[in-house]
This record gives sequence, C-alpha cells and structure tokens, in this order.
Amino acid sequence: MQAVIQEDADAIGLSLLSGAHLTLVPQVISLLAEQGRSDVLVMVGGIVPDADIPALEKAGVGRVFTPGSPLPEIGRWLAEALDTREESLGV
Repeated sequence: MQAVIQEDADAIGLSLLSGAHLTLVPQVISLLAEQGRSDVLVMVGGIVPDADIPALEKAGVGRVFTPGSPLPEIGRWLAEALDTREESLGV
C-alpha cells in the first residue's frame, strides 16, 4: 500500500487465492481513500466466484479477472481504463 502512495501509482492489481477477497479488497479501497488516493484504479485477479464480482465492483473494483483471463485482454482493459480515467480527470 505504501508503494502505491509513495510512487503515485495509477493502478493496483490484487491477486487473491485465499477466498478473502470480499474482506480484503474493500479494506484496501478504504485505505486508499483514507490516503487521498481514491483515484487509484483497482483490479482484482484470482479465484473469485462469479457471484462475488458484483459486490467487488460495488466496492470500487474496476474489473475482476478470473483464472484463464488472457494477458492481452488484461493489458488492453488497463490501458483503456487508465485513458478513460485521465480524460475524466482532465489530464
């Protein structure tokens, strides 16, 4: 988390295999907001049941990538999401 703040990161990717995504991811998003970094794009990867994806999106996750997601798809989505974010911020 400190690296995201110190390096002024645009995005963070969280990979969870523990099943604790509904607990940990909202905590990370909350901590980012407390540090004034609610602008950081959060994406999640790992073993996430389809039924949990809407809750993560509601918590502020930009996108959830499940096992087997092709890297080019992830890269394409990230580039487009960051471009959209910059346009909305007027950067």
